[in-house]
Parts: sequence; C-alpha cells; structure tokens
Amino acid sequence: MQKRIIIASLLAISAFSAHADNKLDALKDETRSAAMPFMKALMEENKKAVQEGGPESAVKVCKDIAPKMASELSRQKGWKVTRVSSKVRNPMSGTADEWELKALKKMEARLAKGEKPETLEVAEIVKGSNGKTFRYMKGIVLQPGCVSCHGKSEELSDAVKASLAAEYPHDQATGYSPGQLRGGLSIQRKL
Repeated sequence: MQKRIIIASLLAISAFSAHADNKLDALKDETRSAAMPFMKALMEENKKAVQEGGPESAVKVCKDIAPKMASELSRQKGWKVTRVSSKVRNPMSGTADEWELKALKKMEARLAKGEKPETLEVAEIVKGSNGKTFRYMKGIVLQPGCVSCHGKSEELSDAVKASLAAEYPHDQATGYSPGQLRGGLSIQRKL
C-alpha cells in the first residue's frame, strides 16, 4: 500500500513538473515570437540610418526610435519591454535589475563557452510580492558594424564621439568587440 502511495505521489509530481515545463515553453515561444521581429526591425532601422547618414545617425535610432518601438510593443502586448545592459548608455532607461544582471551573466558565460549568439536567451517564472511574473531576455550580441558606436573609444570617429557626448553624457557602452554580449532585450509579463 505504501509503495502505491509513493508511486502515485511521484507520478503526480512528474505530471505537475511536465505541466510547468509546458507552460514555460509556451510562454517562451509566445514571447520569442514578439521579441525576434522587434530585434529585426531595430537592426533594420540602424542599418538604414547608417546608410543614410553614417554611424552617428544610428545613435539617434537607439536613443529615439528603439524606446518608441519598445513602448509600442509594451502597449500592444501589455508587457514591459526594455533593452538593458550592465554597461549602459542611458542610466535612466537601460540599467538592468537584479534578475536581468543574472541573466546577462548567464548569457555571457554561455557565449564564452562557444554557444551561438542567436540561441542566447533566458526565461523563467519568478515569484514576487506582486505574484508571478514571466521574465525573458534575448541576448544582443555585437555585430561587426556595431563597433562604430560601441567599439573602443580610440577607434570611434569624431562624429560618433560628438553624437554620443551630446545624446549620452553618462555613456558607458563602449569598449566592445564584435561577438561580445552588448546587453539584452528584456520582457516582463505579469501572470
């Protein structure tokens, strides 16, 4: 009899765990399906700006267009969508919280071990004082063109330096090389 109770308990735990995994996978898939088009559209805006006005034009995309895009997606979905980093351009809007910093460190470690940049994401359901929240972050890895604004200071053009100084007086987001994790697209969904 006791053996049957133990087996039944293990089966119940297993079923609960499978349900939780399925829920997490579903949330991740749904969130990813909104995150990827956002990231692609932002990359296209940056490319367009660089083609039309040089790398210094991309600074305005990140300062003005990207936050508007994130705000629009946030309103459409009822989620909180932001871009964060441990080295921010704008401390008022890009500073990572504790969960985001841990997620960034996890992705940096995975990238250092050779994981492909396109697979870098972290997702989990977090319990807090206001209930459960689904947290998701998609890594943003620097492409070769990104170093025009995020590379080593001595390698930035004078025009980019001037634009960064005007738009981001507290900028910390330089010194990167292609292939490094720049930050992440962070999404929070109240459950």
